Amino acid sequence: RPLRPGVFRSVAMSFARAVSLFSRTAAAGARFAHSAASQASGASGKKLWFFAGAFGASAVAVYMYSRDSVSADKKVINILISGPPGSGKGTQSANLVRDYKLVHISTGDMLRDEVKAKTPLGLKAKGFMDAGQLVPEEVFFDILKARLSQADVKQRGWLLDGFPRNRAQVELMNKNGLIPDKFVLLTVPDDIALARMCGRRTDPVTGKIYHMLFAPPPNDPEIRARLVHRSDDSEEKGRVRLQQYHKNMD
Repeated sequence: RPLRPGVFRSVAMSFARAVSLFSRTAAAGARFAHSAASQASGASGKKLWFFAGAFGASAVAVYMYSRDSVSADKKVINILISGPPGSGKGTQSANLVRDYKLVHISTGDMLRDEVKAKTPLGLKAKGFMDAGQLVPEEVFFDILKARLSQADVKQRGWLLDGFPRNRAQVELMNKNGLIPDKFVLLTVPDDIALARMCGRRTDPVTGKIYHMLFAPPPNDPEIRARLVHRSDDSEEKGRVRLQQYHKNMD
């Protein structure tokens, strides 16, 4: 079967890279061999040093080519994680970031950072927030696109948490070609999700999240006194959030 143009181009680039690496390392090896041979006594000593230098240069070239090839062929993975409130998205996101070295993009944190930094998009979003209005989908998505275009995200890949939340946001992602390689959907019964939400506490100093039953904070009066219970983690508001989540998923 004939090679596709993309495959031929990839093979050609790999060959060119190998030739370039071998030329550089061979030249270095030759200089080393010549220097060593000039100091060696006798013809046999000079030959030994020359072949040792040439062999070393070849070995280095092979190693460098293999290392660069693996690095060049490494695929950046983009993951989207979703699930109801209290399903453990934060915990699982931390695991994925640790294992795959991804950039964790929490849309809520991202929006707050833009507003705090007073970027043009952040100021635009702040205008709606100050007026008690929801930030329009288009403005929110422009902020997301700006974050995804940054160098660290392009090099390491992203883990998107908290977006999309509804059909309109899904359509925006599709329209802009923002398609994840993997989609992680967490499922948990509503009663367990409620129990997790109601028992959650956040340390405003460290940012660490505890659960009074499942993952209690240390027995330190100072830490326990400063823990914050989010207003939307009450049972009443938790049920509303779960209903909204199921409505969006349907």
